[in-house]
Order: sequence, then C-alpha cells, then structure tokens
Amino acid sequence: MINKINISHIILLFVYFIPVKAWAQNCTTSYQIETFGSTTAGKYTPFWIVSNKYGSIPLQTGNGYLRVGTFHNQSFQKGFHLSVGADLLAVTSRFRNVYIQQLFATMQYKNLNLTVGSKENYSSLWDKELSSGDMVHSINARPIPEINLSVPRFTAVPFSKGRLQFMGNLAHGRSFDSQYLKSFTNENAVYTKNTLWHRKSLYIAILDPNGKFPLIVVAGIQHHAQWGGTSTNEAIGKQPQSFKDWIRVFLGRSGGEDATISDQINVLGNHYGSYDIQFGYLNPIFDLHIYRQHFFDDNSGMELRNLPDGLYGFQVDFQNFSLINKIVAEFLTTRHQSGPVNYINFDHSKYPGYGGGVDNYYNNGGYPTGISYFNRGIGSPLLTSPEYNKDNVLGFLNNRVRSFHVGFQGNLSKQVLYRILATSSENWGVMRAPLLKKESNFLGGAKISWRYPQLEGWLFSGEIAADFGATYGNNIGFSFSIKKSGFFYGENKTK
Repeated sequence: MINKINISHIILLFVYFIPVKAWAQNCTTSYQIETFGSTTAGKYTPFWIVSNKYGSIPLQTGNGYLRVGTFHNQSFQKGFHLSVGADLLAVTSRFRNVYIQQLFATMQYKNLNLTVGSKENYSSLWDKELSSGDMVHSINARPIPEINLSVPRFTAVPFSKGRLQFMGNLAHGRSFDSQYLKSFTNENAVYTKNTLWHRKSLYIAILDPNGKFPLIVVAGIQHHAQWGGTSTNEAIGKQPQSFKDWIRVFLGRSGGEDATISDQINVLGNHYGSYDIQFGYLNPIFDLHIYRQHFFDDNSGMELRNLPDGLYGFQVDFQNFSLINKIVAEFLTTRHQSGPVNYINFDHSKYPGYGGGVDNYYNNGGYPTGISYFNRGIGSPLLTSPEYNKDNVLGFLNNRVRSFHVGFQGNLSKQVLYRILATSSENWGVMRAPLLKKESNFLGGAKISWRYPQLEGWLFSGEIAADFGATYGNNIGFSFSIKKSGFFYGENKTK
C-alpha cells in the first residue's frame, strides 16, 4: 500500500544519482515553467476555466499560480525505458498555497508500464481537450498518488496479426486530502481519512492494421472503488484494508465481519464504473467516431436497469482542414439512476423482478466525500463537485443532470490555435433531495494559444469564459498564461 509519498522520493533519488550510463542509449532532461492568472466578475471562476485542468486552478476568483516542473527520460537496451518527473505549484488562493502536483517514476518495458507516484495520466477514449469529461476517470481533479501497472497504448494480441488489440491498467492509490477536509468542514462533519482507491480497466479494439478496411470497434470496462481509510466517526473507525480485503474489492465481494453492516450486505467499499464502446470510420478526408459510456453505480446499473443514463457522443477529425480540425458533440443524462425506489429486502416470489434504484451517482454513505479528491469531482465535472457546496457540506448535491455539449478546435494560422467549448445543462439535484425547481445553465469558454517562431519553447494562452444560470451563478472571467519549456540535456536542447 502507498502509505507515504516518500516512495516516489526514493525512486527519484535513485534515478538521478545512481550511474546508469552503461545501459543508457538516449537521455533527455526537460523543464517547464508556467505562470497563470485569472480575474472574474462573479462568485466563482468560470466553469470551463476551472474544469478538466487536473485540479490546478482554484474555484475562488482572482487566482493565479507559478508552476515549475522537470522531467527526465532515459532509454536502455532491450526495450527498457525510464522516466521520472517532479512538478511543483505555488497557487493563490487555496488550501496550502504550495504543493506537489506531480511526483512520479515510470519504468517501461516495451508496452508495459509501472508508475509509482502522482502523474497526470489520461486513459479515457474520449478527446482530452474537447470532451465534457469521462464519467469514471476524467482530468477534473488532482492526480491521486498510486501504483499503476498499465498497458497505456493499444497493443496487438499475440497471433491476431494486429487485428485484435488491447490496453488496460490495474492501480492502487491513496488520498492525501485529510487535512484539507478537516479545514473545509471546520471539523463539524464526518468523513473518511486516508481513503484507498482501486481502479482497473480493459479495452479491446478490432481493426485492420493495414488500413484497408475503414471501420474500427473499441469496447471496454472500467471498475473503480473507494475503500479502507478511517472514518472520523469513532463508532465506525478504521475500515478493513488488509490484502484479503483488497482481494474482496478487486472481485467486488462483500466485506468480512470487521466491515460495516452495509458493506457486509453489499460489497466492501464504494464501487462504480462504466461500459464503454466506440465505433470509428477512418478515411483520408476525415475520421468519425461515435461512442457511448454507460455508467454504473451498483448491480442494477451493471444490469442496465439505469438506462438511458450515460454519455453519448461523436467526434470528427478533419485531416486537411486546419481551420476546424476537430469537432466533438456530446449528450449526458443521469436522471434515471435505476428509478426512485430501492428494494433492499423483498420477497422475490411475491414481487418478481429486480431490486435497486436511487443509485445516487458519485455519493456513498460510507465515504461522505463521494468520488472526489480535494472536493473536486474525479468523474464528469457536470455532476457538480462538492467544492461548490455551501455551508461546508460534503458530497455531490447535484448528480441528476441532462446536458448538451459541443467543442471544436483548429488553427487560425501556423502559430495560432484556438478551442471553443459550449455546454447547456439542466440540473435536478439528487433523487432523495430534489431541487424545488429545475436549474438551467449555459457554460462557455474560448481559448487561444500562440507560439512565436523566434521564441522557441514559449507558449502564450488566453481564455475567456462565462457561466449563466442558477447552479453556478453568473460569472464572466479571463485568464492568461505564459509557458516556457525546453531541455537541460538531450537532442532537442534549446539554444
């Protein structure tokens, strides 16, 4: 288990100071320095400035940060590769103004990776820049420190001649936001400290590796769980977290005698995940992808009793049209949640059918923070993060959502890139505490990035965004960032 981030410290020291030149073939050491600032008229920094930024931008208005990172990559003989990184942020205004965003070491052998620490990984099938966000594991929150064994890129299944490929991961992590939660709640709310996280995924792709047949199909499953930790409610206390309990979590089994009654009846921990499927059509003019993500929160969701909930989308990539090179459109609905009634105990002979209902996405009684880290939602940001809650309340108070989202990007010139996001959402609160009146919102944002050829490694970005509606209020904001990247050592060393 990850008990302290010192594991990453040790690995970083090992990599930087142990001589490995006898094995090394290629070696680069790079750096990134970025400064960011924003100003807002309104209560919050606008949604599309804050969301899907790995939790780096505070919700509070008038914020800014200085970010400094260094990354070392080294290739060795026989397909081994090693990378380490450290990324530090100094931020205003937030809990603890200086913190580590990334600190990791990755050992790679061919397509197999082992990563230890906090790293801004992206594993979703949906577009990183334009999607509203993966429902299970988006880029909305800070990366959780973990041990992650993965095949991060599609890899051919042996003897399939490349027609059948797979990728996936298995990870174990731990939250380090206990002091933040203590401060946020003013010690007046119950929460679980040092929560453990389990996640795994598997995706299969069917395609023609020679590119003669234009269709591609990708299907997969994600399974995540919160478990372990220690409740601040002394009557609950420390939760089971032995290796045997990890096996229970891995298999989705109920807890033992030392678990809570709820976890003995159901499963140990808070489990959730998704079935993902994507169909693609590829040709020299454009690529078209249509996808569907079915979210599940318990067995009723796994049995598709919460239809039609989930994310629906399509993406078009234009090969030779730079003005608009990519378009994404998505529809998200989470209103059903397996119905308004939960039959925990009932006579199946007398009342045939399935139980379940009132799924309450992203929330769990044993883990009051829900699936969030530092109160920022780990899944889709459109299910409103606990960070927006008033009166220091934990959990997701708005998880019944219907939204339409569109994003597109392109190049205004060789040096100027742009991105536009626009989202309309309707919110109904949660099943057991619905809003008295539906809340409607419009969330929009436009970003322009500029690289000047004579300033190698410099990137200037400006973003304007606005929120209009009852959930997030009326906010209009502007942000500006300057980023410099380069190499201390390596073939691409800046002059």
